[in-house]
Amino acid sequence: QVQVVESGGGLVQPGGSLRLSCAASGFIFSNYAMNWYRQGPGKEREWVASITSWLGLTTKYADSVKGRFTISRDNNKSTVYLQMNSLKPEDTAVYYCMAGRSPPLWGQGTQVTVSS
Repeated sequence: QVQVVESGGGLVQPGGSLRLSCAASGFIFSNYAMNWYRQGPGKEREWVASITSWLGLTTKYADSVKGRFTISRDNNKSTVYLQMNSLKPEDTAVYYCMAGRSPPLWGQGTQVTVSS
């Protein structure tokens, strides 16, 4: 089955860390760029980070997360990660993984809540 499945969300205090995972199956993972998006309460979905295909030598980040979040990939495990540090309440959102296929392949999302 062609899919991507996110995991790793949860409740964390401000200043804390979480690592999200996105496991892919049913396609050649290494051939595709991978992306993280998020949608906060009452907000539109927004792009968070991207990593290029194969070795993932190029990464890009939204200004709001630059310096705090790190995207990486393990092609042997067909998994992309999002390490989130120094979390803020405004990072609260459902986080989605998206494979840069045509059409794009989205996961179901994982909830991240940053609150004391």
